[in-house]
Amino acid sequence: MNIHQSVLPAVRKIKDFEALLDSETEYIILLDSRLGLLRKLVRIGQKAGKKVLVHIDLIQGLKADDYGMEYVAQEVKPDGVISTRANVIHQAKKHELIAVQRLFLIDSQAIEHNITIIQKTKPDFVEVLPGVLPGMIKEIKDQLDIPVIAGGLIRTNDEINRALEAGASAVSTSRSGLWQYKQR
Repeated sequence: MNIHQSVLPAVRKIKDFEALLDSETEYIILLDSRLGLLRKLVRIGQKAGKKVLVHIDLIQGLKADDYGMEYVAQEVKPDGVISTRANVIHQAKKHELIAVQRLFLIDSQAIEHNITIIQKTKPDFVEVLPGVLPGMIKEIKDQLDIPVIAGGLIRTNDEINRALEAGASAVSTSRSGLWQYKQR
């Protein structure tokens, strides 16, 4: 599975989501939303021809358990989900959604533990945070042989370039000034 987009806009505000509906972006990541709005936002995005990925861990009013994922898959119907939780990734794969598992680069022990989990869950993508560590992006990509998305703390076009050069398939960012990034 490939993403043919260098920057994945991660939206927190409805006005930013609405602005992206008329953009050339193919993917939109929904952060910080409420369960009551989720289905409507996903449908509006999909109607505009966008693939909508929902960050399950940040949806207010949603319990990220098997039943919560069943509801999301059957009723909300996003194109994919993002989560740190192995059970969410497992359920996403079961329901044939794009599965993005987040990996926080805290320390060596946490990385080793999470790599073991990711090898079992086999997500479609791994989002490495923070995404400003090119050496770690390459190392994680090489260890897992799963496409990597770099996210977190990316503030400049140069940081996007470094993440992509290190092997990231894409970069996720909530900084709207970077959403129109054009790769050199």
